[in-house]
Amino acid sequence: MFKNIIFDVTVGVAVITFNRPQALNAMNSETMKELSEAIAICRREEEIKVLVLTGAGEKSFVAGADISEMQNMRPQEAMSFMELGNETLRILETLSKPSIAAINGFALGGGTEIAMACDLRFASEKARFGQPEILIGIIPGWGGTQRLARLVGMGRAKEVILAGEQLEAQRAYEIGLVNRIYPPERLLEETRKFAEKLAALPGFALKMAKHSINYGYDIALDNAISLEIKCCAECFSTDDQKEGMKAFLEKRKPTFKGF
Repeated sequence: MFKNIIFDVTVGVAVITFNRPQALNAMNSETMKELSEAIAICRREEEIKVLVLTGAGEKSFVAGADISEMQNMRPQEAMSFMELGNETLRILETLSKPSIAAINGFALGGGTEIAMACDLRFASEKARFGQPEILIGIIPGWGGTQRLARLVGMGRAKEVILAGEQLEAQRAYEIGLVNRIYPPERLLEETRKFAEKLAALPGFALKMAKHSINYGYDIALDNAISLEIKCCAECFSTDDQKEGMKAFLEKRKPTFKGF
């Protein structure tokens, strides 16, 4: 079905594995289009509750955009390439289901940008992050200048982007770019365990929580609180809300249906 990614679904968790190890999983146009198609499947299929993204091999999550494809682009072609990437990552970011990047190695340039479009970032101790575009005469083009500043603050984002230096996993954790760090051999196991935990929770409530955070983040506080109230009230239309509260009062474990 796909040439450059592996797509697998088990126990409600979809795993997209970038599979160009010979190029350190660098993203070309074809791979970005396949990613978009795979995310569309995740959005469409009800049995998929959570999405995990990772890279094939031990060296790289995504080492960046494919420079061999970009080298001779004219400005119009570069713009189309950047628009493709941004459209795809925005679809990922606004997916109603939780997404987790399991960063197993290099996440440079486009790799960091893909990871930042996910809801959570779990990293191997060997992972490396960075926006090194400045070192080849360009700047981030898949949302790096915007999402990085929102995640770690403007000062730290400028330090990373202007210098083009790599960050070790521990430093990425310290500045808030990464949520958790695991030994390499435990990364996928722990990520899947967390994903399966999310998959067992009320799906509509997860959707509303993500929507409220995403769309309330950069609007006026009063408007954001109004959005939160609306999203919370919507949850009272679900069977899972009834079951969750009933189970709480009966001091038992709830049995959620996902809606």
